Formats: sequence, C-alpha cells, structure tokens
Amino acid sequence: MSQPNNPVDYIARTREQYANLGYPPYRWVRNDEPPSFTPLRKPVSQSRLGLVASGGIYKVGQVAFHYRDDFSFRVIPSDTPNSELRATHFAYDLTDARRDPNAVFPLETLRNLAAEGRIGALGPNAYAFMGGIYSTRLVRERLAPAIAEHLQKDEVDVALLVPV
Repeated sequence: MSQPNNPVDYIARTREQYANLGYPPYRWVRNDEPPSFTPLRKPVSQSRLGLVASGGIYKVGQVAFHYRDDFSFRVIPSDTPNSELRATHFAYDLTDARRDPNAVFPLETLRNLAAEGRIGALGPNAYAFMGGIYSTRLVRERLAPAIAEHLQKDEVDVALLVPV
C-alpha cells in the first residue's frame, strides 16, 4: 500500500467540517508549556496499557453520547467484544467506526497485541468520550482528572490516547 504524498491538513479539515455542520469555528487550545515527560519504567512488552479514545464509542446498554460539549465518558471493560460496541459523534463520518470500532477504538487490536506479547497486558477497562468539547476548562478540570483517576485505579503503566 502506498502512502499519500501529502499529510492530512487536520486543522483545515476540522474547520471545514464544523462549518458544514453549522457550528461555530473550532477553538484550538494553545499550550505554552510543554507537557511533562515521564519515561517508561519498563518495556511496552511488559507494561499494562490503558486505552482512552475520543471517538464517541459506548457499549450496548450504556447511554449514547448525544450532544456537543458532552464531557461525560464511558467505562468499557477491555474484554467487550466488537459486536457490543457502538459509535455516535456529532463531528465525524461514523461509517467506518460503525463498521469496525477498531478504526477509532482499537480494543480488539490491543487484545491481539497482548496475546502476541507485544504489550504486557491491557488494563481491565478502556475509556471513551466524545471529542469536540469546546470547554477546555471542563476537560482540564473534570474529564481528564476523572479518566486519569480511573487509569491509576486500573494500575496501568502507559495510556494510549486515540483522538478522532
């Protein structure tokens, strides 16, 4: 498979998509401070990995995400089969995510990597929320700390963040 010559202009594409949806322009967050860096204490092949994704995935029986700026999240057991995963989101074409949730929530892929010994193990749960949250304050003060607390309880060594 050949790679495209030009990368996807994510910012321009997001601006266009939000405009087409009739929403105000997406406000990008600027962080003037670089994030702190914490090196891994052990190889990934020996690490417990947590999954956090913004594609609006939820498990059958859970409440679907349903409005822009929904800063709630869903706890999805890591052994949940793909057949029990659903996707809803206001700002991207859900066709591929509904056909194969691994497109935005690679839980099955990560289970396979754990079985192959490429990662040590998966945490007991994965976490999903719906991206496109306009309130950076709510993300910074509520959503991110709540998910981080769950990841700590799950005793994960590293988290894979999958943006949409």
